[in-house]
Amino acid sequence: MVLFDYNFKRYNFRVILYMLALSFIGILAIWSATNQDKAMISKQIVGIVAGILLMVVFSLIDYHKLLPLSPVAYIGCVAILGAVLLFGKSKGIATRWIELPVIGRIQPSEFVKIGLIVFFSWYFQKYQEKINRVPIVAAAALLSAVPILLIIEQPNLSTALVTTVIILAMVFTAGISYKWILGVVAAMVPCGAMFFYLLKQGMIPFIEEYQANRILTWLNPASDAAGYYQQENSIMAIGSGQLFGKGLSTTEIASVKNGNFIIEGQTDFIFAIIGEELGFVGALVVIGLFLILVLECLFMAYRAKDLSGKLLCTGMATLFAFQGFANIAVATGLFPNTGLPLPFVSYGVSSLISLYIGMGFVINVGLQRRLNT
Repeated sequence: MVLFDYNFKRYNFRVILYMLALSFIGILAIWSATNQDKAMISKQIVGIVAGILLMVVFSLIDYHKLLPLSPVAYIGCVAILGAVLLFGKSKGIATRWIELPVIGRIQPSEFVKIGLIVFFSWYFQKYQEKINRVPIVAAAALLSAVPILLIIEQPNLSTALVTTVIILAMVFTAGISYKWILGVVAAMVPCGAMFFYLLKQGMIPFIEEYQANRILTWLNPASDAAGYYQQENSIMAIGSGQLFGKGLSTTEIASVKNGNFIIEGQTDFIFAIIGEELGFVGALVVIGLFLILVLECLFMAYRAKDLSGKLLCTGMATLFAFQGFANIAVATGLFPNTGLPLPFVSYGVSSLISLYIGMGFVINVGLQRRLNT
């Protein structure tokens, strides 16, 4: 009896090397950003090891056997997001974490992103012949709205935005008609103008005051110099690294880390630490690894033998591309401050484990690619 009927020559070890390289760079940057906090480094390493083990497990299980269970996974995603609002742990004004027996504190929204990628891969595969019918599109919109609104309630607008972008990319990949796409684009222009008008008036109910201030300050930094302080220092830090950086764990008092010019250097602004201490070359290596990882996911999507496999790969590619770009864009002033972690690099065990699980699905899709590719 064959336990795993796969041709393991197709097992994509390259993507594992790219993920490990990003995780290793993350450990170095976190070590420096936290002034050698051994407890945080230990947790990050535990997250990497646990993530790799789970990735291997999911990479060896036929995704066709798991996808029929995705409606249960969807219900679980909604349930745990609801539990966060009812019983969650808070940090500041945000309630995004929950304590689980034995496991400890986790951030469910990180796992929900993967759960929704799996669920909509099943959903659009199931209804691929009816993808352009109004009931199917409306049901997809409603199914998306429930977890996204629960994430917004935490409040966690940035993760809700990432989740929305992922689902939209999957809808596009599923083959929705350009009539729908053009209709949405046409509606976005007046809606976008109305959004910014209402934002200035403080009349958008699902956006907290601090979130509105971040967006408005980004649009006009001169209006609130204190609000733009973090990003301005981040930009200066990246520029000060020049070509090869100041070196890991630099002792220069003028560095953003040692001068306490930015907060959350191990998470939101970890790219500023990389830019300052590893320079342009180090920053370019990180961006290059993300680009290669995204291209690998898209290449496996191209070779997938069915739509569900293609959607799994596309969803993960979008997650890496958009969230990675958003984190770097915040550090370089291209986006308002969002609070999104840099995948595999920023500190955060929930994020690490969820990403490795998602890539387990992608590797399994690659194991079962079309024979003529």
